[in-house]
Amino acid sequence: MLDIEELKRMIKNDDHVIVSGHAAQRLRVRGIRYGDIVSAVDNGEIIEQYPEDYPYPSCLVLGMALNKRYLHVVCGSDGEYIWIITAYYPSEDKWLDDYKTRRS
Repeated sequence: MLDIEELKRMIKNDDHVIVSGHAAQRLRVRGIRYGDIVSAVDNGEIIEQYPEDYPYPSCLVLGMALNKRYLHVVCGSDGEYIWIITAYYPSEDKWLDDYKTRRS
């Protein structure tokens, strides 16, 4: 299981952050900047864990972007690096008002 404190430590060191090509493309389309991801992880909490993801366990972090909007960041880690898989602003049609609970 991933630990939010470890993710926060890694996200503050650019040398330990890897943004996949897919993620970079999706972030541009969604208007999400790197600083938004750093902010969301740094002030966020893990709301879902995906321990079986390949090649590394990953999780869903809920945090606040620089523009004070809630942001979901999907990231994985091998314990040394944090891999940014994707990020998006959660929509109310898929998430309850707390943005932690999926709608049925």
